[in-house]
Amino acid sequence: MDRRQLERRQFVTSGLALGAAPLVGGLLPGLAQAAPPVATPTYQNNPASEDSTYSRDEVLNAGSNFLGVTVEALGGAIERIFGDYGDRPTGYIAGEEGSGAIGIGLRYGKGLVHMKSAQRPTTVYWQGPSIGFDTGANASRVFTLAYFLDNPEQVFRRFPGVEGSAYFIGGLGVNYQRAEGIVLAPIRAGVGFRLGANVGWLSYSKKRNILPF
Repeated sequence: MDRRQLERRQFVTSGLALGAAPLVGGLLPGLAQAAPPVATPTYQNNPASEDSTYSRDEVLNAGSNFLGVTVEALGGAIERIFGDYGDRPTGYIAGEEGSGAIGIGLRYGKGLVHMKSAQRPTTVYWQGPSIGFDTGANASRVFTLAYFLDNPEQVFRRFPGVEGSAYFIGGLGVNYQRAEGIVLAPIRAGVGFRLGANVGWLSYSKKRNILPF
């Protein structure tokens, strides 16, 4: 082997060694700096446009007409919810429910999901247990504001109540339910209505389920 061939072989060998160094360093700890960890994606609600949300006046008019109360009576409850979650809900549910309790309560309801992005309202049922220490039964109308709901299909899931969220304003009962970044704020009006669902849960479904569990 002449001198020129020897120098060419040494050049190729050194090039291979330099190219293999990152690979070896990646396989053997301590020979190269570890690659940065891949960031885990987090769930974020997409901001909704005004065209797909409901204004304060739209909510007040729809809610007062459905619940059969004055705009002034509903205004206090709406102001509280708007202050907590914003004044542009992406939808609302208008329905009726019945509940009863002997220590442990049960609640069943049916309504329509209204969204500007949907061609027509979507029928929804809900049922669930609640913890209470009262005895009795009642029927009430429920007007539920929905926040961060992108389409009606997202409502079909279980929503736990936010503990301690129940309160009365202007003769109306309000509590919050939250799941997967979606917030529901039911406003109830009716004789003897109960707020026990705030320490239980409600399962929203496409069909009526007799067993709430």
